[in-house]
Amino acid sequence: MFDASLATWVAAALPAAALALAWAIDARFREAPDAWHPVAWFGRLAAPLGLAARALAPRGALLAGALAWAVLLALVIALALGLQALLAQAPWWLALPLLALALKPALAWRMLRDEVAAVEAALVRSLDEGRAQLARLCSRDVRQLDEAGVRETAIETLAENFNDSLVAPLFWFVVAGLPGAWAWRAVNTLDAMWGYRGAWEWAGKCAARADDLLAWLPARLSAWLLWPARTDWRTLRREAARTPSPNGGWPMAAMALRLGVRLGKPGVYTLNAGAPAPTAAALAQALTIGRGAARRAFGLALLAALTASLARAALTGALA
Repeated sequence: MFDASLATWVAAALPAAALALAWAIDARFREAPDAWHPVAWFGRLAAPLGLAARALAPRGALLAGALAWAVLLALVIALALGLQALLAQAPWWLALPLLALALKPALAWRMLRDEVAAVEAALVRSLDEGRAQLARLCSRDVRQLDEAGVRETAIETLAENFNDSLVAPLFWFVVAGLPGAWAWRAVNTLDAMWGYRGAWEWAGKCAARADDLLAWLPARLSAWLLWPARTDWRTLRREAARTPSPNGGWPMAAMALRLGVRLGKPGVYTLNAGAPAPTAAALAQALTIGRGAARRAFGLALLAALTASLARAALTGALA
């Protein structure tokens, strides 16, 4: 009885332990090369399906894009469910590292932080190098940006992707385990590939709306994590509404308000419009804020995962 009870509690602690190990792996190691990265594999699988859907007339593109999205997401969830079920039968000393390694590709905080920090290092050398580094991080045209514009976009990228790369995958892992984290990464990747206006208007509509839905709560949690001490929800809501995205504006507005700087996309929106443009010091401060927010996000996710797992173990024990 003791051995069975102990095994139940060890199994219950596995998700939280795997989360802690995945966080440590992300903090210590760089991202795997594309040839070995599961998200890159997924992107290569999805790309021709999206292009085929995009080539159709609007109605056909909408249907084909939605079907491709559903098939790809179902495949990812099925693989995650299968792997999670296999690991549940493995000894903890094997299941723990394998679950952490499976979770890690859904997280990309270190890569985001390092790439944003590299923008300022490149700007020190020249404006052209700063623009080139920034172009690695975002899809907008950076060729006409001045130094302040480069910094604005870098800070916005850090804030928006703080949610996409860390908070949302942590949230969905806590809610639905490995299938939740993998599903989020798939949905967010498809939105990044297909979720645009213009040529992708119809083929990418399902991908864009699904990302909006799954990111709704994590985006608002991200805003609070970035500005926890003095979150002015009324001001934050007003500023966030200036952006076309129902979610991206929340962490970006929180960062703009906390830093006391102006952020924006030329001709589209401006956040905290009366504030000055960001300086090099503001970008450095944004990275510091991001590090603190990332630690809070991980701590909350770890606590939530452990609490949920132990509650399930206690319930299982009581029912037994």
